[in-house]
Amino acid sequence: MTTISAPAPEAAPITLICPERCHLGEGPAYDAARDTAWWFDIVEKRLYEAPLGTGAITVHALPVMASALAMVDAERQLLATEAGLMLRDVASGRLETLAAVEADKAGTRSNDARVHPSGTFWFSTMGRNAETGAGTVYAFHAGAVIPLFPAVTIPNAICFSPDGTIGYFADTAMGELYRVRLDPGSGLPLEAPTLLHRHAGAGGLDGAVTDAEGLIWCAIWGGARLNAYSPAGDLVRSVPTPAHQTSCPVFVGAHFDRVLVTSAWQHMDADARAADPEHGRTFLLDIGAKGRAEPRVRLGAL
Repeated sequence: MTTISAPAPEAAPITLICPERCHLGEGPAYDAARDTAWWFDIVEKRLYEAPLGTGAITVHALPVMASALAMVDAERQLLATEAGLMLRDVASGRLETLAAVEADKAGTRSNDARVHPSGTFWFSTMGRNAETGAGTVYAFHAGAVIPLFPAVTIPNAICFSPDGTIGYFADTAMGELYRVRLDPGSGLPLEAPTLLHRHAGAGGLDGAVTDAEGLIWCAIWGGARLNAYSPAGDLVRSVPTPAHQTSCPVFVGAHFDRVLVTSAWQHMDADARAADPEHGRTFLLDIGAKGRAEPRVRLGAL
């Protein structure tokens, strides 16, 4: 575990992909087969659809708060929502509950998520007001919801090493990024998590994605940047972003060489929004790194 001050910021070309301001933009995903990006405004119950080749943006109203999405197949998506895991038909938008999660806890909602290379879907919950220890990181594996790590306040930065042997997640409230050794065939932990990096300076660890080399690219909420951490926990790169409350990245494009980044204006008063003119918008950054296709989630036995 290391604690290192930020390296010198690197300038990166930036493209505005969506000028609409998200109250709480989060959960970007990329469907490579359709060259289409998806992301959420959690608080406003909206799902954004953006075919990258056209520049068109479609906003889908949702009946529940949702925070993350994974592709199941060409026709279906799996959504992490306040009501549990739901299947969404891409063509019609129809939702179907797959698994209730924390149905007895009205005070929690879904948060960060990502698919392990095996097809196991890691997702998380948190208190609606970020109550201490109210969140849990789960795995949806072989058709079952399995609690992995309870008592997390704001679970974020769920991502995996390219070979699937290591999982990462953060507790934003604690400023801590963890690593855990995994069974690459199942995406399930082989041991308890260990502390990899403790965040220092402004902002907090938010959503993350790994690149093809295994670097962990993490949005720094309140810090207006993406930080890249090595698998050893060293802070090796820092790329400024246009919005102060940067929330989550995902690699997109035919060569997975661009990063789509969401942001938010949640908890910002009028003065704070005026001082942050790009608040809540969604961007494409050319950071000089390549990612890889997000795996599809498996609904049944692996």
